[in-house]
Amino acid sequence: MKNKKVLKNLAQLKIGESGVIDSFTDKDMALKLLEMGCTPGETVTLDRIAPMGDPIAIMVAGYLLSLRKEEASTVLVSMINPN
Repeated sequence: MKNKKVLKNLAQLKIGESGVIDSFTDKDMALKLLEMGCTPGETVTLDRIAPMGDPIAIMVAGYLLSLRKEEASTVLVSMINPN
């Protein structure tokens, strides 16, 4: 049986979960995120979530990036070791 690719949007990750950027759902937001190092194939890890749930901080390209959940929801990631 083939492993099925499990995609989530970045805003759905739990703290400590990692994924590989697969694609974007918003063309305008994609350009902004690409400029900040969120490129397809790059591994991202959810590092922390603000007390009220927004924004979130992800590790990407060797640095910590803060994103609003609305922005993060436009990034589709392929899960690493999905259960």
